[in-house]
Amino acid sequence: MTIAIVGAGLGGLALARVLHVNGMSAVVYEREASRDARGQGGMLDIHSGQRALREAGLIDGFHAIARGEGQDMRLLEPDGTLLLQEDTPDDAPLDRPEVDRADLRDLLLDSLPEGTVRWGRTFASAEKGLLHFADGGSAPYDLLVGADGAWSRVRPLLTDARPAHMGQNVVEIGIPDIDRTHPDLAAMVGRGNYWVLGGGRSLAAQRNGDGRVRIGLSFYGTDEDWFATSGIPFDDPAAARARLIDLLPGWDPRFTALIEACDDTVVPRVISTLPVGLTWPSTPGVTLLGDAAHLMPPVGEGANMALLDGALLGLALAGRPDDFPAAVEEYEREMFERTGAAARMSAELQEVLMSPDAARRMLAFFQG
Repeated sequence: MTIAIVGAGLGGLALARVLHVNGMSAVVYEREASRDARGQGGMLDIHSGQRALREAGLIDGFHAIARGEGQDMRLLEPDGTLLLQEDTPDDAPLDRPEVDRADLRDLLLDSLPEGTVRWGRTFASAEKGLLHFADGGSAPYDLLVGADGAWSRVRPLLTDARPAHMGQNVVEIGIPDIDRTHPDLAAMVGRGNYWVLGGGRSLAAQRNGDGRVRIGLSFYGTDEDWFATSGIPFDDPAAARARLIDLLPGWDPRFTALIEACDDTVVPRVISTLPVGLTWPSTPGVTLLGDAAHLMPPVGEGANMALLDGALLGLALAGRPDDFPAAVEEYEREMFERTGAAARMSAELQEVLMSPDAARRMLAFFQG
């Protein structure tokens, strides 16, 4: 039986790895030209997803690249009031460590047999057990798994649902090599996550494994076209930083100093989600995982759910190698329940972030 996975993200690779561990093969088709074709983003908080890495036989490798100190947390209000500071002891368990997404993806890629991932293959359509690619090529399949992210091209085979803007727009900026270039700001941010929340705005600064601090400035209650009217000149990084500071009136100068210290990377990101609790009738021959199935607010659940999707689908298929439709139906029942709960929790947390007293409500969330 030929298992075709569209998308070499964390979920698709976890599926391919768990199948391999259980003596089954799959082919992963990825539109990027190579593993290094583009950046893979920042750090991930991996908690429930560690089960997937255990099933994949990669938990020791994960512990080797995970950053326990990334569990540190500082939470502040825009006027500079420190509400929470949690510093992780050196001997603390790795319950929610941070890991560089690129390192985790490399761990999964390196665990697969050579040739499992076919780079530069852009999925276009599927019919009667045949995949069609944008370059005119084709390939057979018995089971097609859409692991191709938020704007999945496989999803329309199962549902008409599409991501919708969720009232949040993010500008991504960052400070490279912060310990050397800005040691005072490095000490302020600390070793893990640094959050400033309030007034429909947030600043989330996060240590990356390469010494960069990645900063996301979120603007809540904004529409999908907000970037066009925000006055942020993305083609002029210095002017863009100045405009971002203007959009944070009354914020403590320490926070605006973080923005002033950033390099010329200024990236706008429109945040969208799929409907909470999305399901579809089980259909022989095709299924979805990860963001293709349940795109959620970016509050720490998406990558974990994708890893679990891949591992649990792999285990279901390995348990029923002669009955893929039954295995897929079993996987989807569990996935709908698990990810529906995660999506509801994520939506509730997103509502907290968008509230006027976000920092105080977030403090209560952490303490609870």
